[in-house]
Amino acid sequence: MEFRLIYTTAASAEEARRIGRRLVENGLAACVNIFPGMNSLYQWEGKLQEDAEVAMICKTTADRAAQAMDAVREAHSYDCPCMLSIPVVDGNPAFLDWIAEQVRATE
Repeated sequence: MEFRLIYTTAASAEEARRIGRRLVENGLAACVNIFPGMNSLYQWEGKLQEDAEVAMICKTTADRAAQAMDAVREAHSYDCPCMLSIPVVDGNPAFLDWIAEQVRATE
């Protein structure tokens, strides 16, 4: 089985928790880590932006990654949310088994 980390950001800790709960409750991620207190610098619509954001790492399987990203997109307040699906090359076999069990348990 293949695994993915979905990296995304949210506008607030509240939004990140709402999105994270949606993913876990619907079996699209086994776990979502939320990292508040991040500052982002980026260009948007031709202007330099600087905003406080919340980073999220969502642990899922490769076969559920697209559904997880769709769920993030649907629940997100941004027009163009940051979302990256990052392949997991290696990991603790017991932890990877747990991810597979959690995602499969609620399919």
